[in-house]
Amino acid sequence: MFDWQDLYYFTVLARSQSLSAAARELQVEHATVGRRVDALEKALGVKLVDRLPRSRPLTAQGLALAELAAGMDEMATQVLRLSRVASIEMAGTVRVSCPPSIANYCIAPHVARLRAEYPQLNLVLMPSTHLAALDKGEADIALRTLRPDEDALVRRKVGVVRFGLYGPPALQQLPTEQWTFIAYDSSRDHLPQQAWMHQLRGPRAIAFAASELITQQMAARAAVGVVVLPTLVGDHDPQLVRLPTATEGPQRDIWLTVYPDMRRSPLVKVVMEFLVGCIEGEIQLRR
Repeated sequence: MFDWQDLYYFTVLARSQSLSAAARELQVEHATVGRRVDALEKALGVKLVDRLPRSRPLTAQGLALAELAAGMDEMATQVLRLSRVASIEMAGTVRVSCPPSIANYCIAPHVARLRAEYPQLNLVLMPSTHLAALDKGEADIALRTLRPDEDALVRRKVGVVRFGLYGPPALQQLPTEQWTFIAYDSSRDHLPQQAWMHQLRGPRAIAFAASELITQQMAARAAVGVVVLPTLVGDHDPQLVRLPTATEGPQRDIWLTVYPDMRRSPLVKVVMEFLVGCIEGEIQLRR
């Protein structure tokens, strides 16, 4: 009898079509994927892949097996989510992925209240601009500023992020044509707030770029230049003032996302209600 784990590794390799991609998804070394596939071939007595110098294309038998086992990947994901629901109910840990600005200024200040009401609940807050893969167990709940396109997810629009232009008060003494700007690097030019910043600055220079919002905020405090920030961040910073602009800043919807089976956990429900309450209680994030 073959090892089901070997078959699972093979299905990931068949779907991703490369050892390196399969290894990244499975979070193992390339050699581990290779060993698993070798073991499956030995157990079945069938050659599943051609071992070429730079690739591992499936043989005809491999293609046939991949088609038979296509549903195994989804089944494994569902089993992992089911086990995660059970572990939440036993251990009381719920992991939430969300943008750093919302984590720092909207959610973290209210965690003590949540703990006082539910001392058995351990909230793990993961501030990140990375979109956590809920189907891979990277988080149980996610707040996103992009509308999730996964059909299986439960999506709910709970708020909106607004943006403004900010700088230190002393900067207001300079003629606006002498202002310099703080930005993300050019790889983020697709973001609405970055596009608005370019629209505002025109020919004026970008004095500093950083990949993290808090770094941009600190540079603005140091009078490096003016910066586009979420109003949730900028309006709370006593060292910055909002500057007048010819056009209104962009807005990005906040989406609460979760898988239906995760939502059945009582503690996940508690955290979802807590997150919505935090957002609805913040005037800068109200719809």
